[in-house]
Amino acid sequence: MADYDNQVLRGRGAQAIDQGLRSYMLGVYNYMMLGLATTGLVAWAVFRFAFTTDAALGVAKINSVYYVTQLGYTLFAPPIGYLIMFSPLLFSLFLSFRITSFSWRTGAGLFFAFSSVMGLSLSMIFATYVATDIVRIFFVTAIAFGGLSLWGYVTNMDLSPFRSFLIMGVWGIVGASLANFFFIGSTSLDLALSVMTVFVFAGITAYQTQALKSLYFEVSGDGEATQRVQVMGAYVLYVAFINMFLALLRLFGNRN
Repeated sequence: MADYDNQVLRGRGAQAIDQGLRSYMLGVYNYMMLGLATTGLVAWAVFRFAFTTDAALGVAKINSVYYVTQLGYTLFAPPIGYLIMFSPLLFSLFLSFRITSFSWRTGAGLFFAFSSVMGLSLSMIFATYVATDIVRIFFVTAIAFGGLSLWGYVTNMDLSPFRSFLIMGVWGIVGASLANFFFIGSTSLDLALSVMTVFVFAGITAYQTQALKSLYFEVSGDGEATQRVQVMGAYVLYVAFINMFLALLRLFGNRN
């Protein structure tokens, strides 16, 4: 009878852990989706005011379809344009080193501020790429991201040995992208970097999901620590999603 009672208690404990883990991971994905929604809304709003198809309202033509309005010219012409272009990278570097040192509320506020800055930076994609391709590639990215994250959650394979390789891959992509933008200007290198970006951030998605699952057992029971880890995890997964989406868009999107 005692053995039976112990088995029941162990079963209830496992069930409680499973429910807690699901709730914890759902919190991570909720933060991430709110970040993506913020980025999308800001990007679309800026696009609507900064670009137009009406020549009478535009001040400069940028492609076969769109003109920039006075607001768009102010935002995207140098030097402000360079600041907007690179502000997500600078913001991301700051968050990567500091987000875990803030309270979860401050971290969440910074995450959504970062999502807004990213939206401002990405507003040009609506004028650069065909709208149907943006939507199609977004859903392709969402499906791929979901599959990779699910695999990272359920696999018994230890992904931690890949951490150093993935970090080096990110820094390599950043350095090579900056060099290509400012000095080289190679289309072939840009395509190669896009392919590399897809694979590196696919790995980060799976690795980070597994790492978040392991962290649950360390922070469970500490509300502040749990919320902080959820925000941090959402930020990393958000960055992985955005980078995969943009890389796939550069590879397969049709430009206006």
